Amino acid sequence: MSIHAPMAKKPVQGYLAGYLETLALVERLHRLLLDVIKDEFERVGIIEINAVQALLLFNIGDNEVTAGELKSRGYYQGSNVSYNLKKLVEMGYMHHQRCEIDRRSVRVRLTARGREIRDMVDTLFERHSEGMETRNIIDLEGIDTINNALKRLERYWTDQIRYIY
Repeated sequence: MSIHAPMAKKPVQGYLAGYLETLALVERLHRLLLDVIKDEFERVGIIEINAVQALLLFNIGDNEVTAGELKSRGYYQGSNVSYNLKKLVEMGYMHHQRCEIDRRSVRVRLTARGREIRDMVDTLFERHSEGMETRNIIDLEGIDTINNALKRLERYWTDQIRYIY
């Protein structure tokens, strides 16, 4: 689903136009990030894991979490988290274990193989970071500005979900 200006009789102007452009950029950047990860994995000959799964392993890192925590901590945004966790367990990238207290809940953590994938993604991001800095794509102040603006947007959207105005 793509974000586009609504079909209207008058052109979208001002703040709304900027907001719609931001939405489209966020959406495109996320898809592009997945393509960058996919391309890196294809380059090194890893084809059994997809970019969403690799990013999930990267975000989990050294933590042990439940499927519910993946979304609440912001590690995973998709609706098919159970599918990807099941596949990662089947392929040997993650361990899973039922919680002792709540038997309905399953805790997951990376295996050594999962940590290798996480490290590959980490190395990719380090290389990008160094490349952007070296080429003066964006300086640290610019990154801080973007991050602060996106955090404010995230808070606003979270408030909308919780019906706080």
